Amino acid sequence: MKFNDIKIRESVSSGMAQFFSLDTVRNVMLVSGGIMVFVAGVIVYGVILNLREKSLSEMMNRAGIEAINNPSIIIDRKSYVLELYEDSLFIKSYRVGFGRNVNKEKSRDGDYATPVGQYEICEIISEHDYHIFFKINYPNVSDISDGLRRGIISQKEFDQLRDELLYGVCPQLHTKLGANIGIHGIGRLNAIFKNLPFVYNWTDGSIALSNENIDELLSVIKKGTKVVIK
Repeated sequence: MKFNDIKIRESVSSGMAQFFSLDTVRNVMLVSGGIMVFVAGVIVYGVILNLREKSLSEMMNRAGIEAINNPSIIIDRKSYVLELYEDSLFIKSYRVGFGRNVNKEKSRDGDYATPVGQYEICEIISEHDYHIFFKINYPNVSDISDGLRRGIISQKEFDQLRDELLYGVCPQLHTKLGANIGIHGIGRLNAIFKNLPFVYNWTDGSIALSNENIDELLSVIKKGTKVVIK
């Protein structure tokens, strides 16, 4: 092989490598740009949906009431909705997210599932990592009875949890059934998550909604408020 032939081949190879390198960079930039435009469009759409949402005061006026004295909450895991009632009168619905294991009912600590049943708010924490936290009395009597029957908790643990529930305090004993479940905000990532036009289930089992929406609920929710999760 002649020296000139080798130089020509090296020159062609170098040119092709440069061509493909530039082409690859161009494709990566186009794909990245497309993804950024898509994400921006999704967030803008979410912002528009939030702007269209009626405030709690507007919905109370529409329902013809001036105050909510007997609030109750119904949470539907299938429709990702929290509904606020004054007694039996529907007031407003809120979009919510759940535990990461959304297809399962909570039965154990660390299963990332949201409990199903009838509960009540036993504590309100106004300063929390997730903005505001309405703690519910999970596990309730039904949960601990089922846990005892299945051998998840002992008789001693059952007796202590039952006594705590009878006295109307939040369950303090942490067992294999799990604890510290409630309704809370998003916290520091609120600006991102609240503007997603789809539901993202990210909690350890609690129910999450935007900081602004839980601020609204804080104005009417109180200790003892009934919460039904279905």
